[in-house]
Amino acid sequence: MDMMKKIAITTDTNSGMLPHENEDQGIFVLPMPFIIDGVSQLESVDLSREEFYKKLKGNSTVSTSQPSVGDLTEFWQNILKEYDEIVHVPTSAALSASFETAKAQAKEFGDKVHLVDNRRISVALKSSVFDAATLRDQGKSATEIVEILETRKEDFSIYFSLESMHYLKKGGRISPAAAAIGSILKLRPVLHIGEGGKLEKFALPRTLAKAKDVMKNAIAADIANKFKEYAANDELRLCIVHAENEQEAELFKADLQKLFPKIPFLWCDSMSLSIACHVGPGTLAIACIRVVK
Repeated sequence: MDMMKKIAITTDTNSGMLPHENEDQGIFVLPMPFIIDGVSQLESVDLSREEFYKKLKGNSTVSTSQPSVGDLTEFWQNILKEYDEIVHVPTSAALSASFETAKAQAKEFGDKVHLVDNRRISVALKSSVFDAATLRDQGKSATEIVEILETRKEDFSIYFSLESMHYLKKGGRISPAAAAIGSILKLRPVLHIGEGGKLEKFALPRTLAKAKDVMKNAIAADIANKFKEYAANDELRLCIVHAENEQEAELFKADLQKLFPKIPFLWCDSMSLSIACHVGPGTLAIACIRVVK
């Protein structure tokens, strides 16, 4: 183990983290771009959350994009002026093409940039970033950090309750016919991210109350079965994320704290704009994540 190398941890705003907020901990965040009415804008740099939701709900054409090779190269080059190595924890390859861009560009940096492929997004990705920093501070090398995080890639699950299917249709994730049926039936779809890092349909309840029950039951099953050992070892944490739905998020958190009093909460966060673009305002999500202690 090389204890002398100074290691930075990097990710992108798909984690829900903001640029510059954790740089004092050696954590750096690359802003993700959006195309709004044909103009590229960076999350949390050119575009506030309030402006984003106003445009998303209005007549603007909003789509996600990925950082250019030049932006990513400059981002890493600037960090390597102060650090010896980088551990980059990007968005799941199953959900964003930015992973492949990072993978290709990391090769240009030789053994200075180490890429983590642990299939995460949102608060699960954020948790991995802080896990990487914890492992680094425990004296682990960059290679060891990558190995540990990738070994734990299946140790999380996220359930999303959407207010409607409109934004899935808008982003091309479902057909217009499916969205129309969902609107007529007033469905509140619950989606799941777990093994493989893909976003998949989980259930189709008709009300927010029923959607919450679906997510509570799913998390309860995960804690009792898949994550039973981690819960017993105090390695399991819960998180809430929301898209412009803070009041419901806080109420949901209070319910979950009563239901799972032995599982600590990490965060009750606003959702990254890249995810909100696809699932829409009003979305409420819960995550169950194994953490490094």
